[in-house]
Amino acid sequence: MDRGADERARLRPTTGARLLLELTAATPDGARYAGWVLTADGERGFVAELGADGAAALTATGADAAADDEAAADLLMLARLTARSAPKRAADGLPPWPPRVLRWRGPGRGG
Repeated sequence: MDRGADERARLRPTTGARLLLELTAATPDGARYAGWVLTADGERGFVAELGADGAAALTATGADAAADDEAAADLLMLARLTARSAPKRAADGLPPWPPRVLRWRGPGRGG
């Protein structure tokens, strides 16, 4: 198991889901993130393409990545919120694309 997989295994919640975006590439106009939906049962991977205009798109990277449409929708919303905040972060003197974004989604919401 690689180091990233070890860390993701430690992040898996006992209930609900964790939504994780990890920056893999960035330009002033956009960013690419590795996206993960982590649950007690395992993980599903995505690639998230974010634009400085607030646009975001997800592409599943595994055979079962689309198994939980609600979790994928929540990850897409997190990606959109991250994209929409990029201009404000840059205006505040911060890096527009955070290296990591992690959120928890409670049980009963598809997790």
